[in-house]
Amino acid sequence: MDFNVKKLASDAGVFFSRAMQFTEEKLGQAEKTELDAHFENLMARADCTKNWTEKILRQTEVLLQPNLSARVEEFLYEKLDRKVPSRVTNGELLAQYMTEAANDFGPGTPYGKTLIKVGETQRRLGAAERDFIQSASINFLTPLRNFLEGDWRTICKERRTLQNCRLDLDACKARLKKAKAAEAKAAAVPDFQETRPRNYVLSASASALWSDEVEKAEHELRLTQTEFDRQAEVTRLLLEGISSTHVNHLRCLHEFVESQTNYYAQCYQYMLDLQKQLGSSKGEIFSGTFVGNAESTSPPAAAASPPAGAAAALPAVPTIPVVPTIVGVPSAVAEGVLNPNEVKPPTSGTRKARVLYDYEAADSTELALLADEMITVYSLPGMDPDWLIGERGNQKGKVPVTYLELLS
Repeated sequence: MDFNVKKLASDAGVFFSRAMQFTEEKLGQAEKTELDAHFENLMARADCTKNWTEKILRQTEVLLQPNLSARVEEFLYEKLDRKVPSRVTNGELLAQYMTEAANDFGPGTPYGKTLIKVGETQRRLGAAERDFIQSASINFLTPLRNFLEGDWRTICKERRTLQNCRLDLDACKARLKKAKAAEAKAAAVPDFQETRPRNYVLSASASALWSDEVEKAEHELRLTQTEFDRQAEVTRLLLEGISSTHVNHLRCLHEFVESQTNYYAQCYQYMLDLQKQLGSSKGEIFSGTFVGNAESTSPPAAAASPPAGAAAALPAVPTIPVVPTIVGVPSAVAEGVLNPNEVKPPTSGTRKARVLYDYEAADSTELALLADEMITVYSLPGMDPDWLIGERGNQKGKVPVTYLELLS
């Protein structure tokens, strides 16, 4: 290998000079060229942008992929420039298990039918999650990552170059200051009584040498000042480009929100459809009979409808007292068959309820609901705790508790 000794020695001298200047500045023994306030604000803004972009990027990655080992695997594939293998989502895996369980239990049984319906919904939820992750990665994560790995690295490189130029400039200023001080000292007139004639010659020679040193230091100072000004302008332009970065990230953020909105809207619609299917299938499973405790219970009222089956998992909280005896209720109710038109409202124990979601009646025994409307509800002895009797004017029928917000 061919080494350029002169260049190596020159680079070593420059490095040593910068190290000395930096050390003296830290110790307060050397002056430091300060950048203007606007430039300092630009650098602070750039640092703030970098720090928050890193945090947002990392946390978004956690949101999209909570599994740490999966994120590490994707990172390694990305660094090796290889395609990340397709990964089954949790919803799709759950759908697979439910379908296999339904086949074992019997797809014609009520439990098997429900498993198939819920499994299909979970499959659709998993597919929606996959689309959302892909969209968010392309439209949001990739621009943030490109900024950190591209623009920010360029800014850091130019800032390091500017720092080196500033150290060179301050070192030249220090050398010029020392040279001028030495020149002034050498040019001082000696005392005739205390100085021998030989010293006049030495003093004149030293003065000439320091004069040349001053000219050389001034020339180096002009060169380093020009290089510093040029590098400061280049760095300033890059730092001002952070504003364009914010505009780009703002656009990407809007796209991320839109993707997330579409994803949750799809999930809500899938679960709403599933809830309707499960609600309408109850009549088929239980053949219109009411099986329940003597005490009516229902899940606590909430602003959002719980997932299908979640009502059974939540702790039961009494909401509507069961009327122990109702005058005028036909014997058909006692036998477990409900005809809403024959049911008379109790004299006490009714409550008002606000409808949370639209509900389509599965048969003539149910009451169709519209979101945000107010109805009167009450329960009957032996009635399924997941259902109530709802009245709206002259209309009457069964309504699912999960679609209602019970009011005091």
